[in-house]
Amino acid sequence: MSDVEGLETGADGVVRCWWCGDKDDYRHYHDTEWGRPVGDDRTLFQKICLEGFQSGLSWLTILRKRANFQAGFSNFEFDEIATYGDDDVERLVGDAGIIRHRGKIVSTINNAKRAIELRKEAGSLAAFFWSFEPDPANRPMVMDMAAARTLNLTPESTALSKALKKRGWSFVGPTTCYAFMQAMGMVNDHLEGCAMRAEIEDLRAAFKRPTLKS
Repeated sequence: MSDVEGLETGADGVVRCWWCGDKDDYRHYHDTEWGRPVGDDRTLFQKICLEGFQSGLSWLTILRKRANFQAGFSNFEFDEIATYGDDDVERLVGDAGIIRHRGKIVSTINNAKRAIELRKEAGSLAAFFWSFEPDPANRPMVMDMAAARTLNLTPESTALSKALKKRGWSFVGPTTCYAFMQAMGMVNDHLEGCAMRAEIEDLRAAFKRPTLKS
C-alpha cells in the first residue's frame, strides 16, 4: 500500500498506479507498455480496436485474451482484415478465445477498411492520431488521483472520436479514444509518484511525432 491516494507499493517495492493492483500480468503491462509513445500503425490499429472490444469490460479481460485476438484477426494487419468476408465473421463469432460480440467483430473489419482510407489521407494512422495530442497547457498541472478522476474523456479525445466517426469508424467513442490515447503515450497519465512516470516523460520527450501528409 501507499500513503498517497492512487498509488500502491508492490511486494517488489515498486510504487505503481493503483489500477494494476497485485496481478503480475497487469503490472507488467503497466510497467512495459502503458503510456509509452507508439508510432506504429499496426499497433495503433490493434489498440483502438481492442479498446472498442473492452467497452463494458475490464482491460485485464482483453489483455488476457490479446494473443487470441491477434491470432483471430491476422495480427491486426488491417490490409488483410479489410478483405474479411462473412465466413470470417462467423469464424470469429465462434472463437471462444475472444469476445464474441458480432457487432464489434464487424466493426473491426469496417475499421480496417477505414484505416486504409485514413492512411491514404493522412500518410499514416500515426500521423492522424498524434495530431490530436493535447497541448501541454491543457493538461493537469499535477497528475494525481484527483486529476485522474476528471480524465475519462477530454476535448481532444472527443475531437478524435468525432473525426473518426466522420470517416466511418465505429466503436470509437470519446472515452474509448481517451483510453487509447493514454495507452499509446499521447498523454502521460502515470500518477505523480509512480515509478514509471519519469521514464514515460523522457520517452515522450524523445519521441519523434509523425506529421500529417501535406
